[in-house]
Amino acid sequence: MARELEPHQLIERSIVKRFRKDIWNPFISAVKRYELIQENDKIAVCISGGKDSMLLAKLMQHLQKYSEVKFDLVYLVMDPGYNAENRKKIEDNARLLNIPIQVFESDIFAVANSTEKSPCYLCARMRRGFLYAKAQELGCNKIALGHHFSDVIETTLIGMFYGSQIQGMMPKLHSTNFEGMELIRPMYCVHEDSIKAWCRYNNLEFIQCACRFTEEYTETDNENGLSKRQEVKELLRELRKTSPDIEKSIFNSIHAVCLDTMPGYKSKGVEHTFLEEYYNE
Repeated sequence: MARELEPHQLIERSIVKRFRKDIWNPFISAVKRYELIQENDKIAVCISGGKDSMLLAKLMQHLQKYSEVKFDLVYLVMDPGYNAENRKKIEDNARLLNIPIQVFESDIFAVANSTEKSPCYLCARMRRGFLYAKAQELGCNKIALGHHFSDVIETTLIGMFYGSQIQGMMPKLHSTNFEGMELIRPMYCVHEDSIKAWCRYNNLEFIQCACRFTEEYTETDNENGLSKRQEVKELLRELRKTSPDIEKSIFNSIHAVCLDTMPGYKSKGVEHTFLEEYYNE
């Protein structure tokens, strides 16, 4: 008689069976292509409680079991000021998924929500700093975040449309403020639609954006509650109707930037113009 599997084992099996093509393979592809994990790494998997970071935790956990490259993991949850309901939801989901989380607290929401200028930017910067500091304290040399393929595409377009710059989202980065630390994005090649499908298949419910400022902001007259990222999502949805591979084309384009055709670019904070080389040809 076959042994009945635990809920977390069924969820793990779905990743490598039903969603092997759409989630597991793209995850492994990113890890290998961008050389995200090395021997003896100690990686803090940063969990916000949303679908992306929770799936990332399961992917990293499963990879650690079977990888020939030996590395350690810490599952790090920072509570920036969640309400009791969201905090409990994160803890309950961690138990359901068999993820041994470590929780530490901060006052980021209180600080970010007290400023009127770019609270979301401030919150993101503070979150990153707190996570780096705690991970380093725990002996980690990397933090892993749950940004995915769709984040990469949307961020690129937001930069072009609203930031007047062509700027991508890197699969890994050296920290500029925490010596010896790196940031990696192992779900760089995983589509958000696949993550949502995985959640539906396993009847999983995770917290949405738990920021109190965001909740208040969308309730006010904010152009029908649409953020710039939501606007870009809507645009891409429309473009996919006539060009199904539009996102793949954008993704490939940021891997094949031809600087020889650019009138200007910035490298290491320094702006350059095509005129620097033009008269030397």
